Amino acid sequence: MCEMIEIIRPEQLNDRLKGNEDICVVDVRENEEVIIGKIPNAKHIRLSEIPDRLDELDASKEHILVCRSGRRSEKAAEFLQEKGFTVKNMVGGMLKWQGEVE
Repeated sequence: MCEMIEIIRPEQLNDRLKGNEDICVVDVRENEEVIIGKIPNAKHIRLSEIPDRLDELDASKEHILVCRSGRRSEKAAEFLQEKGFTVKNMVGGMLKWQGEVE
């Protein structure tokens, strides 16, 4: 059985980003969802592309996974955690995000 994925609330992530913490936000939504707006500086890698694009992620950083509601990002977080990455899943996804978008 896999370990539980740690979670982060949208407001906690927003505070951490304002504090310029060295974290990597990864948005796993589809292209048409990201066009509507994403967290500034978030890396967009669709959920289906994560296995093929692991080399784009810095294993020394903490990764916060984001999607629309939190389900797809949880799957991505589980996969990355199994690969040895430090991850958290943003609960509620972009539906609950109150911070800036680009």
